[in-house]
Amino acid sequence: MNKDIDAMLSRAPVLPVLTIDDLEAAAPLAETLFEAGLPVVEVTLRTPVALEAIGRMRDAVPGMIIGAGTVLVEDDLKKVERAGAAFAISPGATTALYRAAQQASIPFVPGVATASEVMAGVELGWQRFKFFPAEAAGGVATLKSWLGPLPDARFCPTGGISGSNAADYLRQKNVLTVGGSWMVPAEAVRDHDWPRIAALARDCVNLLSD
Repeated sequence: MNKDIDAMLSRAPVLPVLTIDDLEAAAPLAETLFEAGLPVVEVTLRTPVALEAIGRMRDAVPGMIIGAGTVLVEDDLKKVERAGAAFAISPGATTALYRAAQQASIPFVPGVATASEVMAGVELGWQRFKFFPAEAAGGVATLKSWLGPLPDARFCPTGGISGSNAADYLRQKNVLTVGGSWMVPAEAVRDHDWPRIAALARDCVNLLSD
């Protein structure tokens, strides 16, 4: 599973975290992000249309890798599998969710905020995690402190990350990609301002170019 999720998340430096409540925005948003160089996204299960949005985005951009976020319980995991999500990601993890993920057909990225949570995941066979909420849980300093005792673990930090600090995270050896929503401002999505979103997405692609 590590190779599968590594291949997905390493395709771009930033994983856009999308909360979609307007189905009509799903397809053009996917097209905009993909064409701007961000081919992997997370659609959170925070709205009633999230599962349908995943399907619309897959249909609009077959080459896009669409994960499902805010997966909290076993039923959520089953639903996102049926919706065609390429991977599932969670803000945390429970014993029941880990157990369900062991039987799932798609990779699961559990959320962690402490070394103990990372160790519990490693004990169950996981090495790839969402570090959440990254900034509130110590940010880059925490990731640096984990590298020595947990050298095989890799992370997708999310929470409090923006264009101003994302590069600091991406420079860490144990970071695969970073997650955030700063490139998809709510008002830009609402107004279908795709040129603005495209420009912000291109900035994400070039974070480490300087």
